[in-house]
Amino acid sequence: MEKELNNKRKKLICELIQDEMYVPMKEKEMAAFMQVSKEDRTEFQRVIDELLAEGKIGITSKGKYTKPDENIVTGIFVSNAKGFGFVEVEGRPEDLFIPEPRTGGAFHKDTVQARLLPGQRGKRQEAEIIKVLNHGTTQIVGTFQKSKNFGFVIPDNVKLASDIFIPLERSKGAVDGHKVVVEITDYGNEQKNKKPEGKVVEILGHINDPGVDILSIVKNFELPIGFEEKVLNQAQRVSSEVLDADREGREDLRNVQMVTIDGEDAKDLDDAVSVSKEGENYLLGVHIADVTNYVQENSALDREALNRGTSVYLVDRVIPMLPHVLSNGICSLNQGVDRLALSCIMTVNPKGEVIDYRIVESVICVDRRMTYTSVKKILEDKDEAERREYEAFVPMFELMEELAGILRAKRKKRGSIDFDFPETKIILDKEGHPLEIKPYERNTATKIIEDFMLLANETVAQYFYWLELPFVYRIHDNPDPEKIMQLSVFISNFGYGIKSSKEDVHPKEIQKLLGKIEGTPEEVLISRLTLRSMKRAKYSVECTGHFGLACQYYCHFTSPIRRYPDLQIHRIIKEQLRGRLKENRILHYNEILPEVADRSSRMERRADEAERETDKLKKTEYMEKHIGERFEGVISGITSWGIYVELPNTVEGLIHVSSLMGDYFYYDEANYEMVGRDFGKKYKLGERIAVIVQGTDRFARTVDFVEDDDYGEGSDEAGCEQ
Repeated sequence: MEKELNNKRKKLICELIQDEMYVPMKEKEMAAFMQVSKEDRTEFQRVIDELLAEGKIGITSKGKYTKPDENIVTGIFVSNAKGFGFVEVEGRPEDLFIPEPRTGGAFHKDTVQARLLPGQRGKRQEAEIIKVLNHGTTQIVGTFQKSKNFGFVIPDNVKLASDIFIPLERSKGAVDGHKVVVEITDYGNEQKNKKPEGKVVEILGHINDPGVDILSIVKNFELPIGFEEKVLNQAQRVSSEVLDADREGREDLRNVQMVTIDGEDAKDLDDAVSVSKEGENYLLGVHIADVTNYVQENSALDREALNRGTSVYLVDRVIPMLPHVLSNGICSLNQGVDRLALSCIMTVNPKGEVIDYRIVESVICVDRRMTYTSVKKILEDKDEAERREYEAFVPMFELMEELAGILRAKRKKRGSIDFDFPETKIILDKEGHPLEIKPYERNTATKIIEDFMLLANETVAQYFYWLELPFVYRIHDNPDPEKIMQLSVFISNFGYGIKSSKEDVHPKEIQKLLGKIEGTPEEVLISRLTLRSMKRAKYSVECTGHFGLACQYYCHFTSPIRRYPDLQIHRIIKEQLRGRLKENRILHYNEILPEVADRSSRMERRADEAERETDKLKKTEYMEKHIGERFEGVISGITSWGIYVELPNTVEGLIHVSSLMGDYFYYDEANYEMVGRDFGKKYKLGERIAVIVQGTDRFARTVDFVEDDDYGEGSDEAGCEQ
């Protein structure tokens, strides 16, 4: 009823504004004209904001509502500590640049209306903010500082340009150095030189207390801590064993030899694999935990899982999508116990083609819980002791290696792109201080699981695409043609080329390029620039293909314990298998899935950003102990303000342009080089360089380097940490 009422209001407002006799009015004038009561004024304003956001009405610089202006767009404001900012507009390849005097008092993450201005900032269109539609930041995390008569909080988020004023009576007793959560009560006014104001709602602890640094990041990203009681109660009521009633109608696969292969510290095991041979063909089973049996649609558990979207893996903790009693218990495919699963059983020929497949509800029992390290020892290292211990499984592991190699070769042939940048593993002590940082290397075992999961995801996606049923796909759009053109121009300097049309490039061309540069001095440089030219993968109800994997059909089916889209499509799969996907259910899914896909994409981005921030924090803390030491690294980025250098342990630091000695240096953007004006010395991406750690800033999570002038003299290994 409320929705219908709002639609009528919108229609009336649109008709009023489109009337050629209409004179633009401000909000109060329009409300009075439409005889809106004071009680209804807030609701009226909300309808106005919706119309602005939808682009159905416009607004003048003087705040008067009028017909929509093609030069006015709606987006999310991203502020910068220096005062300027950007507006992210959906569908625009580049963000809009907002100069400092034209931010209109907008706060970080506000939804705003911006008017395009003549002129550009570099390659970006300039704009001015003319209206804040709603505030996206209501709380901030920061460090409390006390003055005599008031306090203020310095935000952890460096994108926030202003401190937050805190009246002492609203400080909750915080003292200097406390990490606090502040609720913003007033967003301030730039024109009146009035700072944002807030009140302390939570004290996290002192800045030097163990764990407070990571907790601050958790709060800053608004990640959930713990579960509400009703969610936990619902999880506790779930049986810890598979019930006889749940086995009914399922295929019994408990006699099939299968294993899980995960990291040593993994506790939520949601995928098991089995491989056997049938003549010349392989029978590959990918068995995924049937989480939907225990997480019913629209239950408290389900609503919380949708809200979280994904599990978040931080350096010192995991924030799970589901309570541990489920994710580590009945939903985890633990060794030697019966578990419910959705099994995708594929017959694969020697060419790597899936010639037959079945998707079934099943009951399974995992024979052994294997680790990547152990399987690597068996297959790569041929470790005799390991092979004896798992003697009964060695033939299956060897079949897995054989099949995975075939699948990988097939993907490579069609053009699948593999960016093999090292991931980071940070080892902490009991108090959360970093002891060691090292790259996490992929091996035979990790690749086997990756290859099998990719095939299952493709197979399931293709099956449901041709059924023409509502579904959630994982898509990766083609790169922006302009970015590919820029990449093509740059790599031509090295003698490489990419075949592309004005509209498109085939992923095989990217793959060929990566193959050509492998092992060359410019490999790191070109790989990074190529990755930057790609778009980000996301979830969608439309199956538009996955550019990076060079496939038309792809979804996320294999991790329902830690990703909501997987959990969501499991429900659809089971309803289809049981013949219950009738018209009313199809309508239901068509209605809810766009929001599921959108929210899941947003929560995935949030999780990725939080994970990166915790890694950067611990890397910075680790390097505090190495100030003054010498390292050898690779130039990983060049900007107008300096040169970024990445060490073998994946720590990245900056040599500021003012620290480069022997010349006046400037950034040659066309060639991605830092060039000396007088003597012509050049710094290039991918070039090896020796540096000395000059300083660190744990607050900003940055590491500062200076170039080691003695590089090349004496031993190359001196002071180096690999």
